[in-house]
Amino acid sequence: MQATRVAIVEDRREIRESLSLLLGSTPEFNVTGSYSTMEEALAKLSPATSEIVLVDIGLPGMSGIDGIRLLKQRHPSLPTVVLTVYDDDERIFEALCAGACGYLLKKTPQVRLLDCIREVLNGGAPMSPEVARKVIALFRAVRPPEKVNYELTPHETRLLRLLVDGHNYKTAAKELGVTVNTISFHMRRIYEKLQVHSKSEAVSKALRDHVVG
Repeated sequence: MQATRVAIVEDRREIRESLSLLLGSTPEFNVTGSYSTMEEALAKLSPATSEIVLVDIGLPGMSGIDGIRLLKQRHPSLPTVVLTVYDDDERIFEALCAGACGYLLKKTPQVRLLDCIREVLNGGAPMSPEVARKVIALFRAVRPPEKVNYELTPHETRLLRLLVDGHNYKTAAKELGVTVNTISFHMRRIYEKLQVHSKSEAVSKALRDHVVG
């Protein structure tokens, strides 16, 4: 079986060498790039040279997060995994939003680190336990608002759903088997309940407040 090509972006030489030794002594992995800056890595990295990249965050020059974002733009299929000492909410959130497939702390045991690399290659998104707990807390904090009840009737809700789907008064009337005047009447009621003054405002509010699902 061909060894998986791994690249390392880490400014501390002793850590780069330790990671290279760990991966190099594991038959299934082959270190094909070891870089001390993101600028150097970006100039050489591609899916043709590496199948996964371990990236530190606190690098001289360009940060690892900015580098991950650029790598994701240039090579969407190339997975990156953060390996850092930082476990604050801001960096975790930014790294994952930038496109990192995993977020590991440098204190991760070597055996676990190897397992995490395998996990990413199999489509997973490994995180250190401390990081996973923070990610769960972050998602709870930013969860979408509950559906707002504007006391629309089922008929009004169906009409609003048609408008959200792109219908105008005439096509909505045909869909519901009523006249355009009837649609206008119901729309006035919808405007009053939603406290809006136009079709576009009604559609926008329906989407924002999950009125029609």
